[in-house]
Amino acid sequence: MQERERKKYLKKILLLSCCIGCNMPLLAEEVTAAMDAENEQATKMGTITVTANKVEEDIQDVPQSISVLGEVILEEKGISDVGGVIQEIPNMMSSKGMHGNAVSFRGLNPSTFTNSNPVVIYIDGVPIINRYGFDASLANVERVEVLRGPQGTLYGKDAIGGVINIVTKDPENDWHGILGAEYGSYNYMQGTFNLSGGLVEDKLFMGINGKYRQDDGWIENTYPGMGSDGNDTDNLQLNGFFLYTPTDRFTARFSLALDNKSDGWLNGYALPVGQNFSDFNRDDAEDVSFDKPTYIDTDSLSQSLQLSYAFDALTFNSTTTHLNQDVEGEYDADFMSGTYYDDLVQFNYSELDAYSQELRLTSNNETGIRWVGGLFFDTENFESGPYGQQFPYYDESNTFYGNYEYNAISETDTYTYAAFGQAMVPMGERFELTLGGRYQHIDKSIDLDMYALPVGTAGAPSYSYSGEKNWDVFLPKAALSYRINDNWKAYVSYSQGYMPGGFNFFATSGTAEENSFEPEKTANYEIGIKGSLNRLRISVALFYMDIEDIHVYKSSAPGIYLTDNADSAHSQGIEIDMAYQLTDSIELSAALGLVEAEYDSYDAGGGVIFDGEDIEKTPSYTANAGISWRSPRGFYARADLRAAGETSFYDDLNKTFVEDDAYITVNAKVGYQAGLWDFYVYGKNLTDEEYIESYLSNAGFALAEFGDPLTIGAGIRYRF
Repeated sequence: MQERERKKYLKKILLLSCCIGCNMPLLAEEVTAAMDAENEQATKMGTITVTANKVEEDIQDVPQSISVLGEVILEEKGISDVGGVIQEIPNMMSSKGMHGNAVSFRGLNPSTFTNSNPVVIYIDGVPIINRYGFDASLANVERVEVLRGPQGTLYGKDAIGGVINIVTKDPENDWHGILGAEYGSYNYMQGTFNLSGGLVEDKLFMGINGKYRQDDGWIENTYPGMGSDGNDTDNLQLNGFFLYTPTDRFTARFSLALDNKSDGWLNGYALPVGQNFSDFNRDDAEDVSFDKPTYIDTDSLSQSLQLSYAFDALTFNSTTTHLNQDVEGEYDADFMSGTYYDDLVQFNYSELDAYSQELRLTSNNETGIRWVGGLFFDTENFESGPYGQQFPYYDESNTFYGNYEYNAISETDTYTYAAFGQAMVPMGERFELTLGGRYQHIDKSIDLDMYALPVGTAGAPSYSYSGEKNWDVFLPKAALSYRINDNWKAYVSYSQGYMPGGFNFFATSGTAEENSFEPEKTANYEIGIKGSLNRLRISVALFYMDIEDIHVYKSSAPGIYLTDNADSAHSQGIEIDMAYQLTDSIELSAALGLVEAEYDSYDAGGGVIFDGEDIEKTPSYTANAGISWRSPRGFYARADLRAAGETSFYDDLNKTFVEDDAYITVNAKVGYQAGLWDFYVYGKNLTDEEYIESYLSNAGFALAEFGDPLTIGAGIRYRF
């Protein structure tokens, strides 16, 4: 889109928003009065409390776009992991691949050599940032809040696109728990448990929960002598905590989390160089042939200590975390057999050790000026290697010199210091001003040795580099909200987002500066309105985002990949969430996201210009629609539709972009609750829709990963 057309498009959005804001007071009051007069006994939507601003608030009072999934909705939809949550959020997508769980939102994609997603998970204030192990058990969840848009002011340096804030349930003196089991297609099995209660009445509590999941996968490996299960998975998650409340003012919580995950192969297959994007078909992925074991194992162990003391006027919070994560991955070199790459592998071994400390003060005011402020520090040590690939070495005359191996060994240290604050200031009876900011300083250094040697031999590195960089940034936030009436509120906001820069872990030449990339920065403008009309709750947000130094992943030579910066890009669109309580037993829900995300200035080198191209992995729209029914006799049912628009992917071999078609999937669940027991059956992707989630094309091969096919299953749950 040309600059002039962009401005006209933005003006239309702002004009539409102003029209909504100007006419909503009259519309809301007239419709509310009419509905009240028509049915005084109408079923009203309950209040939803969130902690988006680190204080408890009604979701309708928070001047930003938020999606909330409560415990009941999570159970109804069968959502047991973060990937399922992401599918419910407008303009947000995720895909599983060789480099962990990748999340895309509003045109923002993961950063490969910082291993960061543009969306951060927080579990009771404890962050999960790394793409590897980007998941969380939902066995003890009260609600999941998804904060859309930059959240750097209160949630740190990596929350450039948003935050998935997971809030767990508080324990009681009495012991309560849940036991659950599921079995489904492809020998899928899942077991969950949750147990919590008091050890010393009103003083000391504990809880433990866990989930085990295994799946043989829908892909079969036909290569002789190899295991037949292709994309099998095995995942164990355990979480435990002690909660100490000696007084009404003081709280201490120690939490421990273990996550062990093993994934085989991938949800797709590869084709030789020269094949087209249109040649890929999910049916062909069901039977593949690869000659080397292909897997990635991720082990994470984290601990956190949270202390809170409530003074008369304010509350002091301290959150201390530690995370150790090991990744061991080996892959068939070209994800095929019968080629020059037979018996060769790619490999990825790494270890992350990270500590963080946050100190926060929060005002205890429920009215008037409310504020939060604090200090943050973290340190990360990331050791990468062995990391690389094996390949057959041929010269230009096609003479074979043997099998060689690229292997990069690196160590990266990162230190972050930050101070942050935010205040919510009432301005008269209807307006409220929110002002916030975060100043942070990041130091990052790397030492890297690159080896290029015949397979099975040892020797000196062929290339080495060391470097250090630091970045300082201030991330402001401002929002102005207007209370139209008791049920409706409108707002405008501005916030900046930030994803740190870094160094390439895979390099064969150049200085440290040439092998570094700059932070990605965004300026986000949003205007929205949210409210309720008895049975209906709705929120609408229009956004525009300028993106500078956007991180892009590309090859500099065959087999050599790096992260670089494209100068600028933008995204703009609309997001709508709504829920309607049709009757006491039937509820309708829907969500819609429309987005246009394009590169404005992207010189890929070698005369290749991508100005005006759609940003990859960003569907032109996402949509969800659902209906749930509950009978007083214990029966219940739910059906959900999910749609995604045309999505582009980057083809690095041909230096172009390819596009996958729009698709629609349908899920359903039917069950019966009898006392403490819950029995149910479910189906996912009932129409067996075929769609591509991820695509890679380089000088060695092309690879496509697909969404899961039709699966069915049954489950049982017992509460006590």
